[in-house]
Amino acid sequence: MKRGFLIFSVLTGILLAYASYQALVAAPTERTMGDVQRIFYYHVPSAWTAFLLFFINFVASIQYLVRTKPSAQTAAKWTFIAIGVTGAGMSFLPAVEQQLNAIGMRPSALATTVLLLPVFYLLLGKWFPGERLDVLAVTSAEVGVVFCTVVLVTGPLWARPVWGIWWAPGDIRLTSTLVLWLIYVSYLLLRRFSNSAQTQMLAAALAVSGALDVPLVYFSIWFFRTQHPQPVIGGNGSIDPRMMQVLLLNWLAFLCFGFLVCWSRFRLELLKREVEEAYAMESLGEPVHAAPSMPLKGSTP
Repeated sequence: MKRGFLIFSVLTGILLAYASYQALVAAPTERTMGDVQRIFYYHVPSAWTAFLLFFINFVASIQYLVRTKPSAQTAAKWTFIAIGVTGAGMSFLPAVEQQLNAIGMRPSALATTVLLLPVFYLLLGKWFPGERLDVLAVTSAEVGVVFCTVVLVTGPLWARPVWGIWWAPGDIRLTSTLVLWLIYVSYLLLRRFSNSAQTQMLAAALAVSGALDVPLVYFSIWFFRTQHPQPVIGGNGSIDPRMMQVLLLNWLAFLCFGFLVCWSRFRLELLKREVEEAYAMESLGEPVHAAPSMPLKGSTP
């Protein structure tokens, strides 16, 4: 495990360095905004990574809420499957496809996104049983808040020289992103400072309700008139193919880095809970069963 973590860390570092070179040097310079547009290669991948992590937190929180009731587990599983299959099928209906094309969104992209719901739900339930779901939820929320913070910092840095202002009050994309950040910061504060026996359940419920803001953030520029630029990726958008390649490369690098941090944080949270459980058992007077220590090299047994 340690060797795999080290190898993946080195590969991620190399990928991040190469992606940064592509973003800051190799990518073509945008004609109207100049070099300040290169923030795009950090701003957008950070947002996409944050959305993915919040989505994982959403699915893990739902599974944690229904884990103790078999009937609720079955209902939730089939609900996700029904949403995925129905949503994917409806994406290709002529009327829906026409509406999607009108806002610059491909039906195949929507269908793929909707199908990820049941896939993630089934995989997370299999790989993270029991309390590990709660550990995954808090881990993904923590790392997601970090990436969302990068979005909120790089956005004004990009907006100031382009718009002439740091922030556009009342803009639906900017406001909903800030609300999303505040929701998950509140989630982490609840986890950190509440000692109630229902803290984990309350936090999971907050995460499920907070995740409803993610679609609003993502689709706001399609359905509302905002100061934020309209999408450059999709049916009505236009982006230089070389810029698109650099964007996807940076997103891959950010995904690897986010996975690396989640991996480390997940193991640390598991260890923390094991230590807390051991102290709790000790305080109740119950023996703590620890693994026998190994003799040092060169010592006699």
